[in-house]
Amino acid sequence: MPRKLVIGDIHGGLRALHQIMERARVTPKDTLVFLGDYVDGWSESPQVLDFLIELNTKQKCIFIRGNHDELLLHWLTGNTQHIDQTMWYHHGGEATVLAYENVSKAKKQEHIRFLKNLENYYHDSKNRLFIHAGFTNLNGIHYEYFPKLFYWDRTLWETALSLDISISKDSPLYPRRLNLYDEIYIGHTPVTRIGLTVPLKKACIWNVDTGAAFKGPLTIMDVDSKEYWQSEPLNVLYFNEKGRN
Repeated sequence: MPRKLVIGDIHGGLRALHQIMERARVTPKDTLVFLGDYVDGWSESPQVLDFLIELNTKQKCIFIRGNHDELLLHWLTGNTQHIDQTMWYHHGGEATVLAYENVSKAKKQEHIRFLKNLENYYHDSKNRLFIHAGFTNLNGIHYEYFPKLFYWDRTLWETALSLDISISKDSPLYPRRLNLYDEIYIGHTPVTRIGLTVPLKKACIWNVDTGAAFKGPLTIMDVDSKEYWQSEPLNVLYFNEKGRN
């Protein structure tokens, strides 16, 4: 039976991506929703993009834009005025720049096209929202004044994480943003920040970023059954690298 599978932040970890595809026994009939941040951290960011571009020719894939993907696009297109390069390097960009030293100009252009065509979000027929980070408008994604917040916002997850579970959804005190969609799938803010390495649900939000940029695994999850599969921790797969640690 075809599945809809959501994948958390990869951050240049191609070995982990191979593992979860194998462990979840992904087939061409499955729909894959990638939540963004394909790059920055481990050493195989260009190879991750190559893999995704090729995968898209074999099955239905939805590629959401992450903040690190936009940073890479700015760098590849020479728009470095939009990057705090010191900060970017500190958060995984240096590994990406080094990885691109041996990438051809033609391949870089292919990656630019891929990055430009990423989606800000995906809203399916079951009122499930897939988005890298979040949104701030109380009326939802179609009313957001600042589209960059789709891949930079952390307040949506922080709101769900700190929500008093005794507050009813019908209460005027219940956060309006958490009542708009039946489920919201995000990455961006790793659950390792609160000591976890598995997908976590708070209110209607599933956080699938299990810390692959650091010392956590990469996760793929069936959005219907909620079954998930994980890679080995990325610092084990790339034992001679720092990632974003």
